[in-house]
Amino acid sequence: MPSPFPGMNPYFENPDLWPEVHHWIITAIAELLIPQLRPKYRVAVEKRVYQMTDENSVLVGIPDVVIGRSLANTQPEALNIAVASPPAKPLTVNLPIPEEVREGYLEVREVGTGEVVTAIEVLSPKNKRPGEGRKAYESKRQQVLGSLTHLVEIDLLRTGEPMPILGKQIESDYRILVSRSNYRPQAELYPFQLPEPIPAFLLPLRRGDTEPVVDLQGLIHGVYDRAGFDLAIDYTREPVPPLRESDTIWAKEILQQQGLRS
Repeated sequence: MPSPFPGMNPYFENPDLWPEVHHWIITAIAELLIPQLRPKYRVAVEKRVYQMTDENSVLVGIPDVVIGRSLANTQPEALNIAVASPPAKPLTVNLPIPEEVREGYLEVREVGTGEVVTAIEVLSPKNKRPGEGRKAYESKRQQVLGSLTHLVEIDLLRTGEPMPILGKQIESDYRILVSRSNYRPQAELYPFQLPEPIPAFLLPLRRGDTEPVVDLQGLIHGVYDRAGFDLAIDYTREPVPPLRESDTIWAKEILQQQGLRS
């Protein structure tokens, strides 16, 4: 069954579900493009790896070395040793531990030369909040923008800080950026709100080549059905992160119309 929402499904943005959604989306984009781009281009799935410390990560306290042996059932007087006063009782605390993060993205490469013609990124929550995740992505973004590689940047997350653009900031729930290397610093921005369908866009390629249309809305509906996300999402609960009041009312009406909420 398709997603109940006409555009982006806000329940996809739940941090517990998003890694799976992200994987399905980049896979679906690759499957859409591969038959349309061959034999001149191929679509490669790449990954970015970095270390970060998540405030929700904890270090379970296991001692590296155990010193001494149990003196249970041994009388101190018999051993003729002095017994020190017990130390102050410690507090149990949690420590953040480094986490290896792997983020997938796509590269359209020219067959024969291996040159990267277009990079396709689907942003993750770590890319949109301060920390190593944003630093790693912004570094990659700047490299692409300073090269001859086109960039497609898909942001399907309402929370976090959007990727920078020059001039007046544009408010939107979601956005798709298409940056053609031969038109920089100008780029094509597709901002859209939750109730709106996800816009389709042309995938930039070499000059003179036919550019395929990426129907991201169709892919989202297909992913929802193929992955069985209707079995993973509880529509009787509010989405995480929460919606604005107006969007909450709109989403509830949509779900009621489809019998997913009373």
